[in-house]
Parts: sequence; structure tokens; C-alpha cells
Amino acid sequence: MSDIRVRGAAAAARIRVVRPGELDAGEIERWRELRALSGAPANPFMEPEFSLAVGRVRPGARVAVIGGDSGGPVGFFPYERGPLGQGRAIGFGVSDSQGPVLSAEHTLTAGELLSACSLSSWEFDNLEAGGGLFVPDAAEAFDSPVIDIGQGYEAYEAVLRAGSPKFFRTTTAKERRLARQAGEVRFVFDERDPAALRTLMAWKSAQYRRTGRRDRFAKEWISTLVRQLAADRHDRAPGCSGVLSVLYVADRPVAAHFGLRSRTVLSCWFPAYDTGFAKYSPGLILHLRMAEAAAGAGIGLLDLGRGAAEYKDALKTGELRVYEGASVRRGPRAALYRLSREPSRRAHSFVRDRPKLAGYAQRALSQVGRLRDR
Repeated sequence: MSDIRVRGAAAAARIRVVRPGELDAGEIERWRELRALSGAPANPFMEPEFSLAVGRVRPGARVAVIGGDSGGPVGFFPYERGPLGQGRAIGFGVSDSQGPVLSAEHTLTAGELLSACSLSSWEFDNLEAGGGLFVPDAAEAFDSPVIDIGQGYEAYEAVLRAGSPKFFRTTTAKERRLARQAGEVRFVFDERDPAALRTLMAWKSAQYRRTGRRDRFAKEWISTLVRQLAADRHDRAPGCSGVLSVLYVADRPVAAHFGLRSRTVLSCWFPAYDTGFAKYSPGLILHLRMAEAAAGAGIGLLDLGRGAAEYKDALKTGELRVYEGASVRRGPRAALYRLSREPSRRAHSFVRDRPKLAGYAQRALSQVGRLRDR
């Protein structure tokens, strides 16, 4: 732990850097309070419980506790620190919403905060729009599609019928056909059976391989994080708890999703399905059932996460803005960061911005996946 008084424009700010598990109960409650006051959607990735969970599996996880004139915290900055001082958003690679949690009282600049944390840079790929301290350093902005169910599922269904009538008719018809041809369709919004989570993770790993993408669950810290969050869901932390949803046919799981929820937001994280039932589009059926159950549980928003996908376009009612980039302090390490990260980021951006080229790239990845599975 370090205790640093920042000089200059933020002379009154006192920053204490701790491991997430070293936060006391008062600081955790203050974090929740600042999130509630921010007016931003209550995304569970931005709540203290997510940082606490990452802290249990990532040794470099830290939180900067920012003090104010009154002595109490006016902000929190969760991050991970690499061996050479490179920083990343906490849970980088799986966190779908990132950024500091700050009161309007804070007077820090991005550079002062990084300096206090001994970071040469801080990289993000899902910085929320309210993370104003780092937004000026963003290289790109993206839309993260969402489903607004704040007026109830029937209102959402009416939006689908009006905006995507063919999609809605086709999906509901496939659900009826699935029931006729394979057995009773049953949906569980909050499944407690650990076997269902193992099935979902196996499906998702197979999907990553099939599409030529890196298998996230091959990384021990990610698979452990997901299992721990699934186990922690029994404690029902108000700001961030796991929800495992499963679509069954004749008591056989055919689609599942594991995500994180707060009182009002369900962040969609890991959806997958049994490819043997692909002709019935069980993943789409699952998402409609999830939206209905979530609305009944008092949730007002499903965040589908950044990334282009046809099913997201069909389901969404709007978007939130998120940012990708890095804040880099001046010095020799800044040049090293740009040399190591910028070429790759620009190459990815070049492909994403050209749909035809992106299609070629996806087909190439799929071919790699087929070859890898032989």
C-alpha cells in the first residue's frame, strides 16, 4: 500500500493505493454511493464487487482511493499494473465497462492520477462515456447496443414487432417448432446447478475455437473469475452478482448465458448454445426469454456489449457509447507503449472500418478454427 499526496493543481488530493481486498467497508459503501450519484447506468462491472473479484485472481490488481478536503474518499480508480508500470483497466479483456469512479469534488488530471499510481500508461477498451478524465485520450469510440426494458417486456415486444417484425415472427415460430419436434421448452433465469455453468463454458470454448478466436477460458484467471462470480451469486451483492440463465428442451440444456447484474442492469457476458440445435436459433430464443425474465425482476436495461453482431442489431433498442485507447504519460515509456500497441490497434481499426475486408478476415478466422479442430 502507498499513500501519496499529489502536488500541483490537485494539491488537496491524497491518494492511497491498495489491493482491492484491502478496501474497508466504509470505502466500499462510498464507492457504491458515488456510482449512484453519477447518473450513469448501474453497470455491474463498475461496482466494487467486480474489482474485489478480479483482485482475487489477478495479483497486479489495485485501487487508488482518492481523498478530498473533507477527508473522505472523492473517488476510486481500479486498475491493473504490469511489471514495467504499464496499466490496464481492471479485468481488461473481459470487463465491458471501465473507468474511474469520481465525485464532482475531485480536481485531478489524468496525468496526476497515473503518476500517483506509478503508471506510465493506462489502457482501456470499454471506457464508459462518463469517464471524462480519460475520454480525451480515447483513440476510437464505439456503440454498445442495449435493450431497454424499463417499461416492461410487453412494451419491448411491441418495439420488436414494429421495428423487426420478421425477426420476431421467425424467432417465436422457431421456439414453437423446437417444442413440437424436441420436447418441452423450459427457461430458468437464475440457474444454480454448477453443471450448467460447465456446459456453457465448454460450448463457449468450442465457439472460440470454431471461429478462430482466442479461447478466453483457456486463461486460468478468466475461468476462475467466472466460476467465483457464479459461486458468489448466492450472496446476492446488490451491485454486482452473477446470473446463469439456461434454456432447456426436455430437460436438456440447449442455450445458456452467464452475465452480471445490478439492481437495474444486466450485462450480457458469455452466451453460447448447443450447435446441434442451431436450426432453431436457441440463442435468440434465450435472449428473448432473458429480457422477459429480467423485466420481471426489476431490471431496466440489458447491455449486449460492444461488438458487431446481427443478433444484437435485431434485439437492440439503442446504444451506449464506449471508448478505446490509452492515457500515456510523457517520457521514454510513452514511446515504447506507442511502438508496442498502436500498430496493432490501427490494423484492427482499419479492418473493422471496411465491412468487405472484415468479412474476409472473419472467413479466414473460421478457416483457421476448422483446421485447428481437425
